[in-house]
Amino acid sequence: MIGNLPARASVLAAFALLAGCGGGGDAAKKKGGPGGGPVTVGYVVVQPAAIELTTELAGRTAAFETSEVRPQVTGLVRRRLFTEGQLVHAGETLYQIDPSLYQASAAQAQANVAAAAAQAEAARIRADRFRPLAKAEAISQQDYTDAVAQQRQAEASVAQNRAALQTARVNLNFTRVPAPITGRIGRSLATVGALVTSNQVDPMAVIQRLDPMFVDIQQSAAELLVLRRSLASGEVAPASAAVRLKLEDGSDYGFAGRVQFSEVTVDQATGTVTLRASFPNPQGLLLPGMFVRASFVQAIETRAFLVPQVGVTRDPRGQATVQLVGPDDKPVSRIVTTARVQGSSWVVTEGLQAGDRVIVQGLGRLRPNSTIRAVPANTPQRVQPPQAGQGGGAQKKSGG
Repeated sequence: MIGNLPARASVLAAFALLAGCGGGGDAAKKKGGPGGGPVTVGYVVVQPAAIELTTELAGRTAAFETSEVRPQVTGLVRRRLFTEGQLVHAGETLYQIDPSLYQASAAQAQANVAAAAAQAEAARIRADRFRPLAKAEAISQQDYTDAVAQQRQAEASVAQNRAALQTARVNLNFTRVPAPITGRIGRSLATVGALVTSNQVDPMAVIQRLDPMFVDIQQSAAELLVLRRSLASGEVAPASAAVRLKLEDGSDYGFAGRVQFSEVTVDQATGTVTLRASFPNPQGLLLPGMFVRASFVQAIETRAFLVPQVGVTRDPRGQATVQLVGPDDKPVSRIVTTARVQGSSWVVTEGLQAGDRVIVQGLGRLRPNSTIRAVPANTPQRVQPPQAGQGGGAQKKSGG
């Protein structure tokens, strides 16, 4: 029995230690420790502000100007005078069509003009000679009238032949196919030795002006109708038409554009309206047909609130709700209208008043009609050190 005394003494000491710890916990609750005080929550004060109504839509790039190079005369292509893919300037010769037939036509027209001019000169001299004879009644008046008519016919023939000469010269100039506009030319669709005609369907090449660049943006007709009604009612104010682009690889385009116009008809197949924006493209980064995402501010909401997303919850009916700090330091639930997400916040258009304190931290610990301790959001927590003697007493008990 005496040999078992140390073991019994150890068991009794352990029970005494546990009893001492339990008594300390009860004392802490009685003194208002962490388990018995009000819940600390963080809030933000909301104020109405002018919030931009930003829209992001899909779009396609399109060349500012596009010109199809087509022949205006028939003939064989003798030379191609440009490098595919390079910049060409308006008036620069791109192709040389065989000019032989058109040179001959111009020469023939020149000869016809000379022959007609000679006949006109002879008719004029004859009419001048007949004038005094007709006055002296040496010849009949009819002979003089016929001579004047022949002179006028000869002069008209000269005019006709000069017009034919001009046409021949124009056709001769058309054997040099010029660039209609300044821009980037694509691949050549006509090779040297190919026969081209003045009425052919296929172009010889295509030139596109890529600076500036158009972006065609598709917006739902329903969204555009809602926006126009809001503008008409004064709920929102018009904004500038500056547009930003996000390219296919996810990068941002370095230049801002502006909306030029909106189509006046709705696409029956898609139910969308096309908005066209213009962008500078000095580096040639934008190419026709690229898919882009365009974001721009269509309007400004003059009285809306930005509430952090963590402060907005949904009730069982799916309605957006927020918890406010009430006047008696109790949480108050309120239903709000959320228009959209902007960054890390909800845009709230109804349900809030200026100066409301929206709880954004500690929502999971709230209880109905519970008392709360409201502090501004992200306030640092103060942790008090344990009171003197608490830790030492426990050590003494454990040691004893």
